[in-house]
Amino acid sequence: MRIASYNINGITSRLAVLLRWLGEFTPDVVALQELKTTDDRFPEAELAAAGYTSLWHGQKSWNGVAILSRVGAPVETRRGLPGDPDDSHSRYLEAAVSGILVGCLYLPNGNPWPGPKFDYKLAWLDRLHAHAQGLLDSGVPALLIGDYNVIPTDLDVYKPERWIKDALFAPEAKAKFAKLVACGWTDAIRTLHPEERIYTFWPYWRDAFARNSGIRIDHALLSPALAPRLQAAGVDRTPRGWDKTSDHAPMWVEVKI
Repeated sequence: MRIASYNINGITSRLAVLLRWLGEFTPDVVALQELKTTDDRFPEAELAAAGYTSLWHGQKSWNGVAILSRVGAPVETRRGLPGDPDDSHSRYLEAAVSGILVGCLYLPNGNPWPGPKFDYKLAWLDRLHAHAQGLLDSGVPALLIGDYNVIPTDLDVYKPERWIKDALFAPEAKAKFAKLVACGWTDAIRTLHPEERIYTFWPYWRDAFARNSGIRIDHALLSPALAPRLQAAGVDRTPRGWDKTSDHAPMWVEVKI
């Protein structure tokens, strides 16, 4: 089963891009981030016509996550990350699909760093860690996939010196991501491609995509119950080269079911 993550950067304005990609790449399950639309404007009918059943958690102008499936309707298990009842951001959605628990997440950007937004990012990472530990303790085959807004290491960025002052590359954020993985999660891309420079995001400016001046911030973490089933992982760079596209490319994993 192929499970992909795609920060679509506005599902309303980039619906044609998404539908084209779904038709060409045919993933079985998709975790979407940055919907940037309210629940009532989510394109459920268009995605259904493409063969996908949808769950979504929208927010006007910002954030928003969704899970799509063409291998059975996703069964929602959680909406919103626990740990802060006052957090109104639509950044986490979790569902069971074909025997796998899929957590779709859009972690806060955190810029400018330092500041309140970065503090919120670190607190969100702590909450994610606590919830992820609960998933590990349960023993279920789980996948935490999405836009983590964290560049884990120098290998995951074209020129590290250009990101030194960015919250995505901040030592505190990298340390919390590393701590999360060390608890028992498997970073699919880095596990299967330990030395390869693989990117998932290229800024719109300075011909970044053409020069492959990118960063890896979209990740898939597999629980110990799911990791032995990992078959392949990669990034589909193709839609990043299309017109009016997202600045992210979809990353994907294949697991045996």
